[in-house]
Amino acid sequence: MSTYDVIVYNIINYTDPLAMKAFAPLVLPNGIEIKNRFVKAAMEENMAQDHQLPGIALKNLYAAWAKGGVGMIITGNVMVDKMAMTGPGGVVLEADTPIEPFRAWAEIAKQNNTTVIMQINHPGRQVFKKMGGKVLSPSDVALNLGKHSGLFSQPKAMSEGEIEDVIARFVITAKRAEEAGFDGVEIHAAHGYLVSQFLSPLTNVRKDQWGGELQDRAKLLYDIIREVKNSCGKRFIVSVKLNSADFQRGGFDVADAIEVVKALNTKGLDFIELSGGSYEAPAMQGKSGDERTLAREAYFLTFAKQIAQHSRIPVMTTGGIKRLAVANEVLAANMDLVGIASALAFNPALINQWTVDQDTLGHIPATPWKDKTLSGLANMALVKRQLRRLGKGDTPNVNASPLLTLIMDQIRAAKLTKRYRKQYID
Repeated sequence: MSTYDVIVYNIINYTDPLAMKAFAPLVLPNGIEIKNRFVKAAMEENMAQDHQLPGIALKNLYAAWAKGGVGMIITGNVMVDKMAMTGPGGVVLEADTPIEPFRAWAEIAKQNNTTVIMQINHPGRQVFKKMGGKVLSPSDVALNLGKHSGLFSQPKAMSEGEIEDVIARFVITAKRAEEAGFDGVEIHAAHGYLVSQFLSPLTNVRKDQWGGELQDRAKLLYDIIREVKNSCGKRFIVSVKLNSADFQRGGFDVADAIEVVKALNTKGLDFIELSGGSYEAPAMQGKSGDERTLAREAYFLTFAKQIAQHSRIPVMTTGGIKRLAVANEVLAANMDLVGIASALAFNPALINQWTVDQDTLGHIPATPWKDKTLSGLANMALVKRQLRRLGKGDTPNVNASPLLTLIMDQIRAAKLTKRYRKQYID
C-alpha cells in the first residue's frame, strides 16, 4: 500500500466528523479546490540566496512541507521592493527579477497536489536600522519598543507618489508570481507592516484621502486588491492577511476588522486569513500589548469567530496551533482553513502523522524570558534555525538553546546584512 493509500485509508476510517472535515477538500470562490483544510502559514525565513532569490535551501524546505501533507502552502514574506526589507535574507520579486528561480520554487512546492500561495509584503516602518533602505509609513510615527526602539529608524511619512509606487509594486509582484506558476498571492495587511500601518489609527494620522476614517485608512488595501484582481487571471487566487486586532490600546481592533471584512466581501477575494499583532505587540507569538488574554493555542479564534460571522469569503485563522483537536475546534467554529506555522518548522510531516495518530503533538518554542522583545526574537530564531536545518536536509532539533540560537541568528543576520548592503545600499 502506497503512502497516499495509507493516508486515505486512515482518513476514511476516522470516526470523528470534525477530523473528516479537516481532511476534506475546500473549493474557493474562484473554483480552485484545496485538497484539505490545513495550511502552512507564513513564517519569516530569511533563507534567500545571493541577490534575494530563492535557491536550493528554500526548495528543500518547501518540498518537505508539500510531502508532509498540507493542502496549501503560503510562502514567507516575498518583498515588493528590494530597498524595503523585513530582513537581510528575504526574497524579493520585482519587475526585473529573474523568473526561473521562482518557477523552480513554485514547481517543487506544488508537488503532492499542494496549492501554493505567495505572500507579498512591504514592511513600511518595520525595517531594522542596520538594514538601511527605505523606511516609510503613512505618518512619521516611530516604533515604540522601549529600550529596543533604537533598533529601528524614524520613518518618513509617505508622499502621494510613494503610495502609488507601492500599489504598483504589489501589482507587479502578483503578476510575476502568476508568471512563475504560483497559484495565487496573499496581500499582507497584518502584523504592523505597511498596509497594516495604514489601517491603524496609531500609525496613520494623515488628514488626506489615505487617512482619517477607517474607510480612508483602508483605501490602500482596497486599491491594491482592485489592481491585483484587474491584472491577474480569474483562476489566480487573491487573498488578504488581516489583523483581527493590533492588541494595542487605541489601535486597529475587532470592530474595525469586522468593518473591513464586510467591505472585502465585495472585492472578489478567495479567502481571508485572520491573525493579529505587530512588532510592538507580538500577538502572533501569543503576547498581547494590552490586557487581553490570548488562548494558549489558536490565539485569535475568539476574535476570529466574531469577525467571521460577517464574512461571505472562506476564513482562515492561525496562531500557535499544534494539536489536531485544536484544529478541529477551529473548524467547528466555522473557520474554513486552519493555519499552522511554527509546529511545521519542527515537524513538516505533522499533517500526515495526524492521519495515523490523532494525538500527535506539534512543538512550538516558548522562551520564558522577562524581556518580551528578546523573548520574541529568541522564539523566531529557534523557528528559523529549524527551517535552515530542513533546507539543508537535516532533521529539526526541539532541544536547541534559545540563547545560543539567538546569538547564532544575530551573527548570521549580520553577515546577510553586510551582503545586502554591499549589493543595494553602500
